[in-house]
Amino acid sequence: MKKKILIVDDEPSISMLLEFNLKLAGYEVRCVQDGEAVFDLLKPFRPDLIVLDLMLPKMDGIQVCRELRKQNNAVPIIMLTALQDITDKIAGLDNGADDYMTKPFSPQELLSRIQAIFRRTQSLPGAREMVVHEIGRMSVLAEQREVQIDGKAVELTPKEFELLLFLCRHRGKVLSRQQLLHGVWDYHFLGDTRIVDVHISHLRDKIEKNARTPEYIMTVRNVGYKLSGPGSSAADSSLA
Repeated sequence: MKKKILIVDDEPSISMLLEFNLKLAGYEVRCVQDGEAVFDLLKPFRPDLIVLDLMLPKMDGIQVCRELRKQNNAVPIIMLTALQDITDKIAGLDNGADDYMTKPFSPQELLSRIQAIFRRTQSLPGAREMVVHEIGRMSVLAEQREVQIDGKAVELTPKEFELLLFLCRHRGKVLSRQQLLHGVWDYHFLGDTRIVDVHISHLRDKIEKNARTPEYIMTVRNVGYKLSGPGSSAADSSLA
């Protein structure tokens, strides 16, 4: 069955270009030109991924993201923006977007990002992988894609869960931002590592008692991040 992609952009030239390339790649595609129309198509079309422009009539991309996540809809979202300000890009990630691209962009690069998201969401835990990763008060259930702290469920977005699971698989190892981009976002090119920092910040807000003094996800200065259990030495780590 073909994967379904919903394109939300009020520039017909961009929508037509993306629709042509995505259909050529074997996807089923629908296009709408405003944010409100997304919610009219959610049930009848059931998209597997949404390519969402930031600047839209009626309801902008940030509002669409926020409302989808409020409804507990975990459909992957790639945000398109013509704005260069990093705060606008981070705003998209803060409100539930999985990735973003800045216009102008190559349709082939967008296709690569889409394929990477589908590879990650379709991957299953390997046969030799621990079913449950136990780290201090936290349990990460790989197959169920659930996280619990002190037995209580923690709500994570799909990308936050994938990032945490990847850190669990490499517990105690220092991972660079580029390694995390490759392992979690499946980027085989030099990506924007600020995506990693934003998602790490979100994870800390959800799993740490105090995000400013974390006991699980440590920052290793000038290198990257590592997952440690509570009480582990943080002498080589810093929140810088």
